[in-house]
Amino acid sequence: PPASQNNEQGSTLRDLLTTTAGKLRLGSTDAGIAFAPVYSTGTASGKSGRTMPNILDDIIASVVENKIPPNRAPKINVKSEIKDEPKDDRKCIQDDCSKRYSDVQYSWICDKHVLWLRDHKNNNNWKLFKECWKQGRPVLVSGMHKKMNFSLWKAESISLDFGNQQADILNCKDSIISNTNVKEFWDGFEDVSKRQKIKNGETALLKLKDWPSGEDFKAMMPARYEDLLKSLPLPEYCSPEGKLNLASHLPGFFVRPDLGPRLCSAYGVAATKDHDIGTTNLHIEVSDVVNILVYVGIAKGNGVLSKSGVLKKFEEEDLDDLLRKRLKDSSELPGALWHIYAGKDADKIREFLQKIAKEQGLEVLPEHDPIRDQSWYVNKKLRQRLLEEYGVKTCTVIQFLGDAIILPAGALHQV
Repeated sequence: PPASQNNEQGSTLRDLLTTTAGKLRLGSTDAGIAFAPVYSTGTASGKSGRTMPNILDDIIASVVENKIPPNRAPKINVKSEIKDEPKDDRKCIQDDCSKRYSDVQYSWICDKHVLWLRDHKNNNNWKLFKECWKQGRPVLVSGMHKKMNFSLWKAESISLDFGNQQADILNCKDSIISNTNVKEFWDGFEDVSKRQKIKNGETALLKLKDWPSGEDFKAMMPARYEDLLKSLPLPEYCSPEGKLNLASHLPGFFVRPDLGPRLCSAYGVAATKDHDIGTTNLHIEVSDVVNILVYVGIAKGNGVLSKSGVLKKFEEEDLDDLLRKRLKDSSELPGALWHIYAGKDADKIREFLQKIAKEQGLEVLPEHDPIRDQSWYVNKKLRQRLLEEYGVKTCTVIQFLGDAIILPAGALHQV
């Protein structure tokens, strides 16, 4: 930087240490932490010969003396666990995993973009998970409901215990939010005849959004909170006390993301005429997220697709062969359809949605962000155009009862 900026910006190590040292005196309340004195300003007897510039010279000289020559590689003490890791190359990891993790039951799905851990009880799952997570890829863990008290999560059970509560309910088709009695939502969860009707007589697609959430969840539903915590996949990472759960170990002076848990419940799209809408529009979470499907209701009533009809709707999607095989397994109960995109494609998707908005005659304001605003559910036709025009492929995942989907922060998704 220009010389005029040196003093203001602390462009050198000396400037940085000098400006910082004066602020971090012992017991400084501004810093919030008691720091040891960085330098001495002298004693009452005036015998101190150590001034701040002397000490800074010592520090800088020490750094310079220990500088590694450019023609000599640094000697780094690397843990054996890291030393043998393969390069961050998808094929390398997949080829190597079959040898290194032969005791883990797993598969790759979605064109080898998603890791599927098939045995939730395997204590070595987290080791393979860590390999995959470094590349920012989603992970699916199946069978979590086998560890849970299923009776706690039935719609009728929640309605019975908390039906008198008030909560915000979202109409997914027109995005209208109303504050209403929770019992009304749960009464219509599996009985279409008890669901609200919108102005044209069509059945409303409702979502009970993030109710309850965080501390409210723990206080209102302690039994369910404990049941959820003991059933989390990959506890080393997902548990609040997990050794790899960095967010929960951040010091108190950091602004932590909302780690929940929160209950997200919605009616199925199968009971509506319009299958081009979703219960969760395309968006990004600021933290990693684990979503467990704890209950799947089978809607009953006139005009509702039968179970075979619902399965047919799933099969119309661009599915991985392993997911198609799961659909044919009578012991599996599909409940949610996810479309997931890598964070690196966010700008392309944003540009595409703004282009579509203009085509549809919608006003696109400079401050409008279709992803942040969660204003789009990208239907099948648009997903095809996204692939053809921008080269962005959709990762389609079916979430079955008991499946936990773990997404890295920044991954775009809709449900």
